[in-house]
Amino acid sequence: METTKLLGTKIRQFRKLRGITQEQLAEASDSTGSYIGKLERGEVNVQIKTLEKIAEALNTNVFAFFDYNPYEELKNQPWIWECIHILSQQNEAGQNKAYRILKELFTSSQSELLESNSDTPDTHEE
Repeated sequence: METTKLLGTKIRQFRKLRGITQEQLAEASDSTGSYIGKLERGEVNVQIKTLEKIAEALNTNVFAFFDYNPYEELKNQPWIWECIHILSQQNEAGQNKAYRILKELFTSSQSELLESNSDTPDTHEE
């Protein structure tokens, strides 16, 4: 995910945690509701001064917007958590074995996919 979208997502999270609307945040940060909406959707870049005003309005600091945990997105993928749970119950040797199996599985799957795509004649006519 690109930086502007990540930043917008963080701003939205802080705003919702504080229980305020986009319009309220806009008013508190000398902005407009439509700008805050575009910012939260990652459609516009933000100037540092504006970001500082937004952070102040949300009772936080600018650096909190950049505290990104990529694993947080995995919350919506329960099968990954199940795999982590299974792996966490194994000793180090079992975890290494599982890693080697997965690596081999996906490496060979990607190789096979590339080979099958290169063997397939192009039937698209211009």
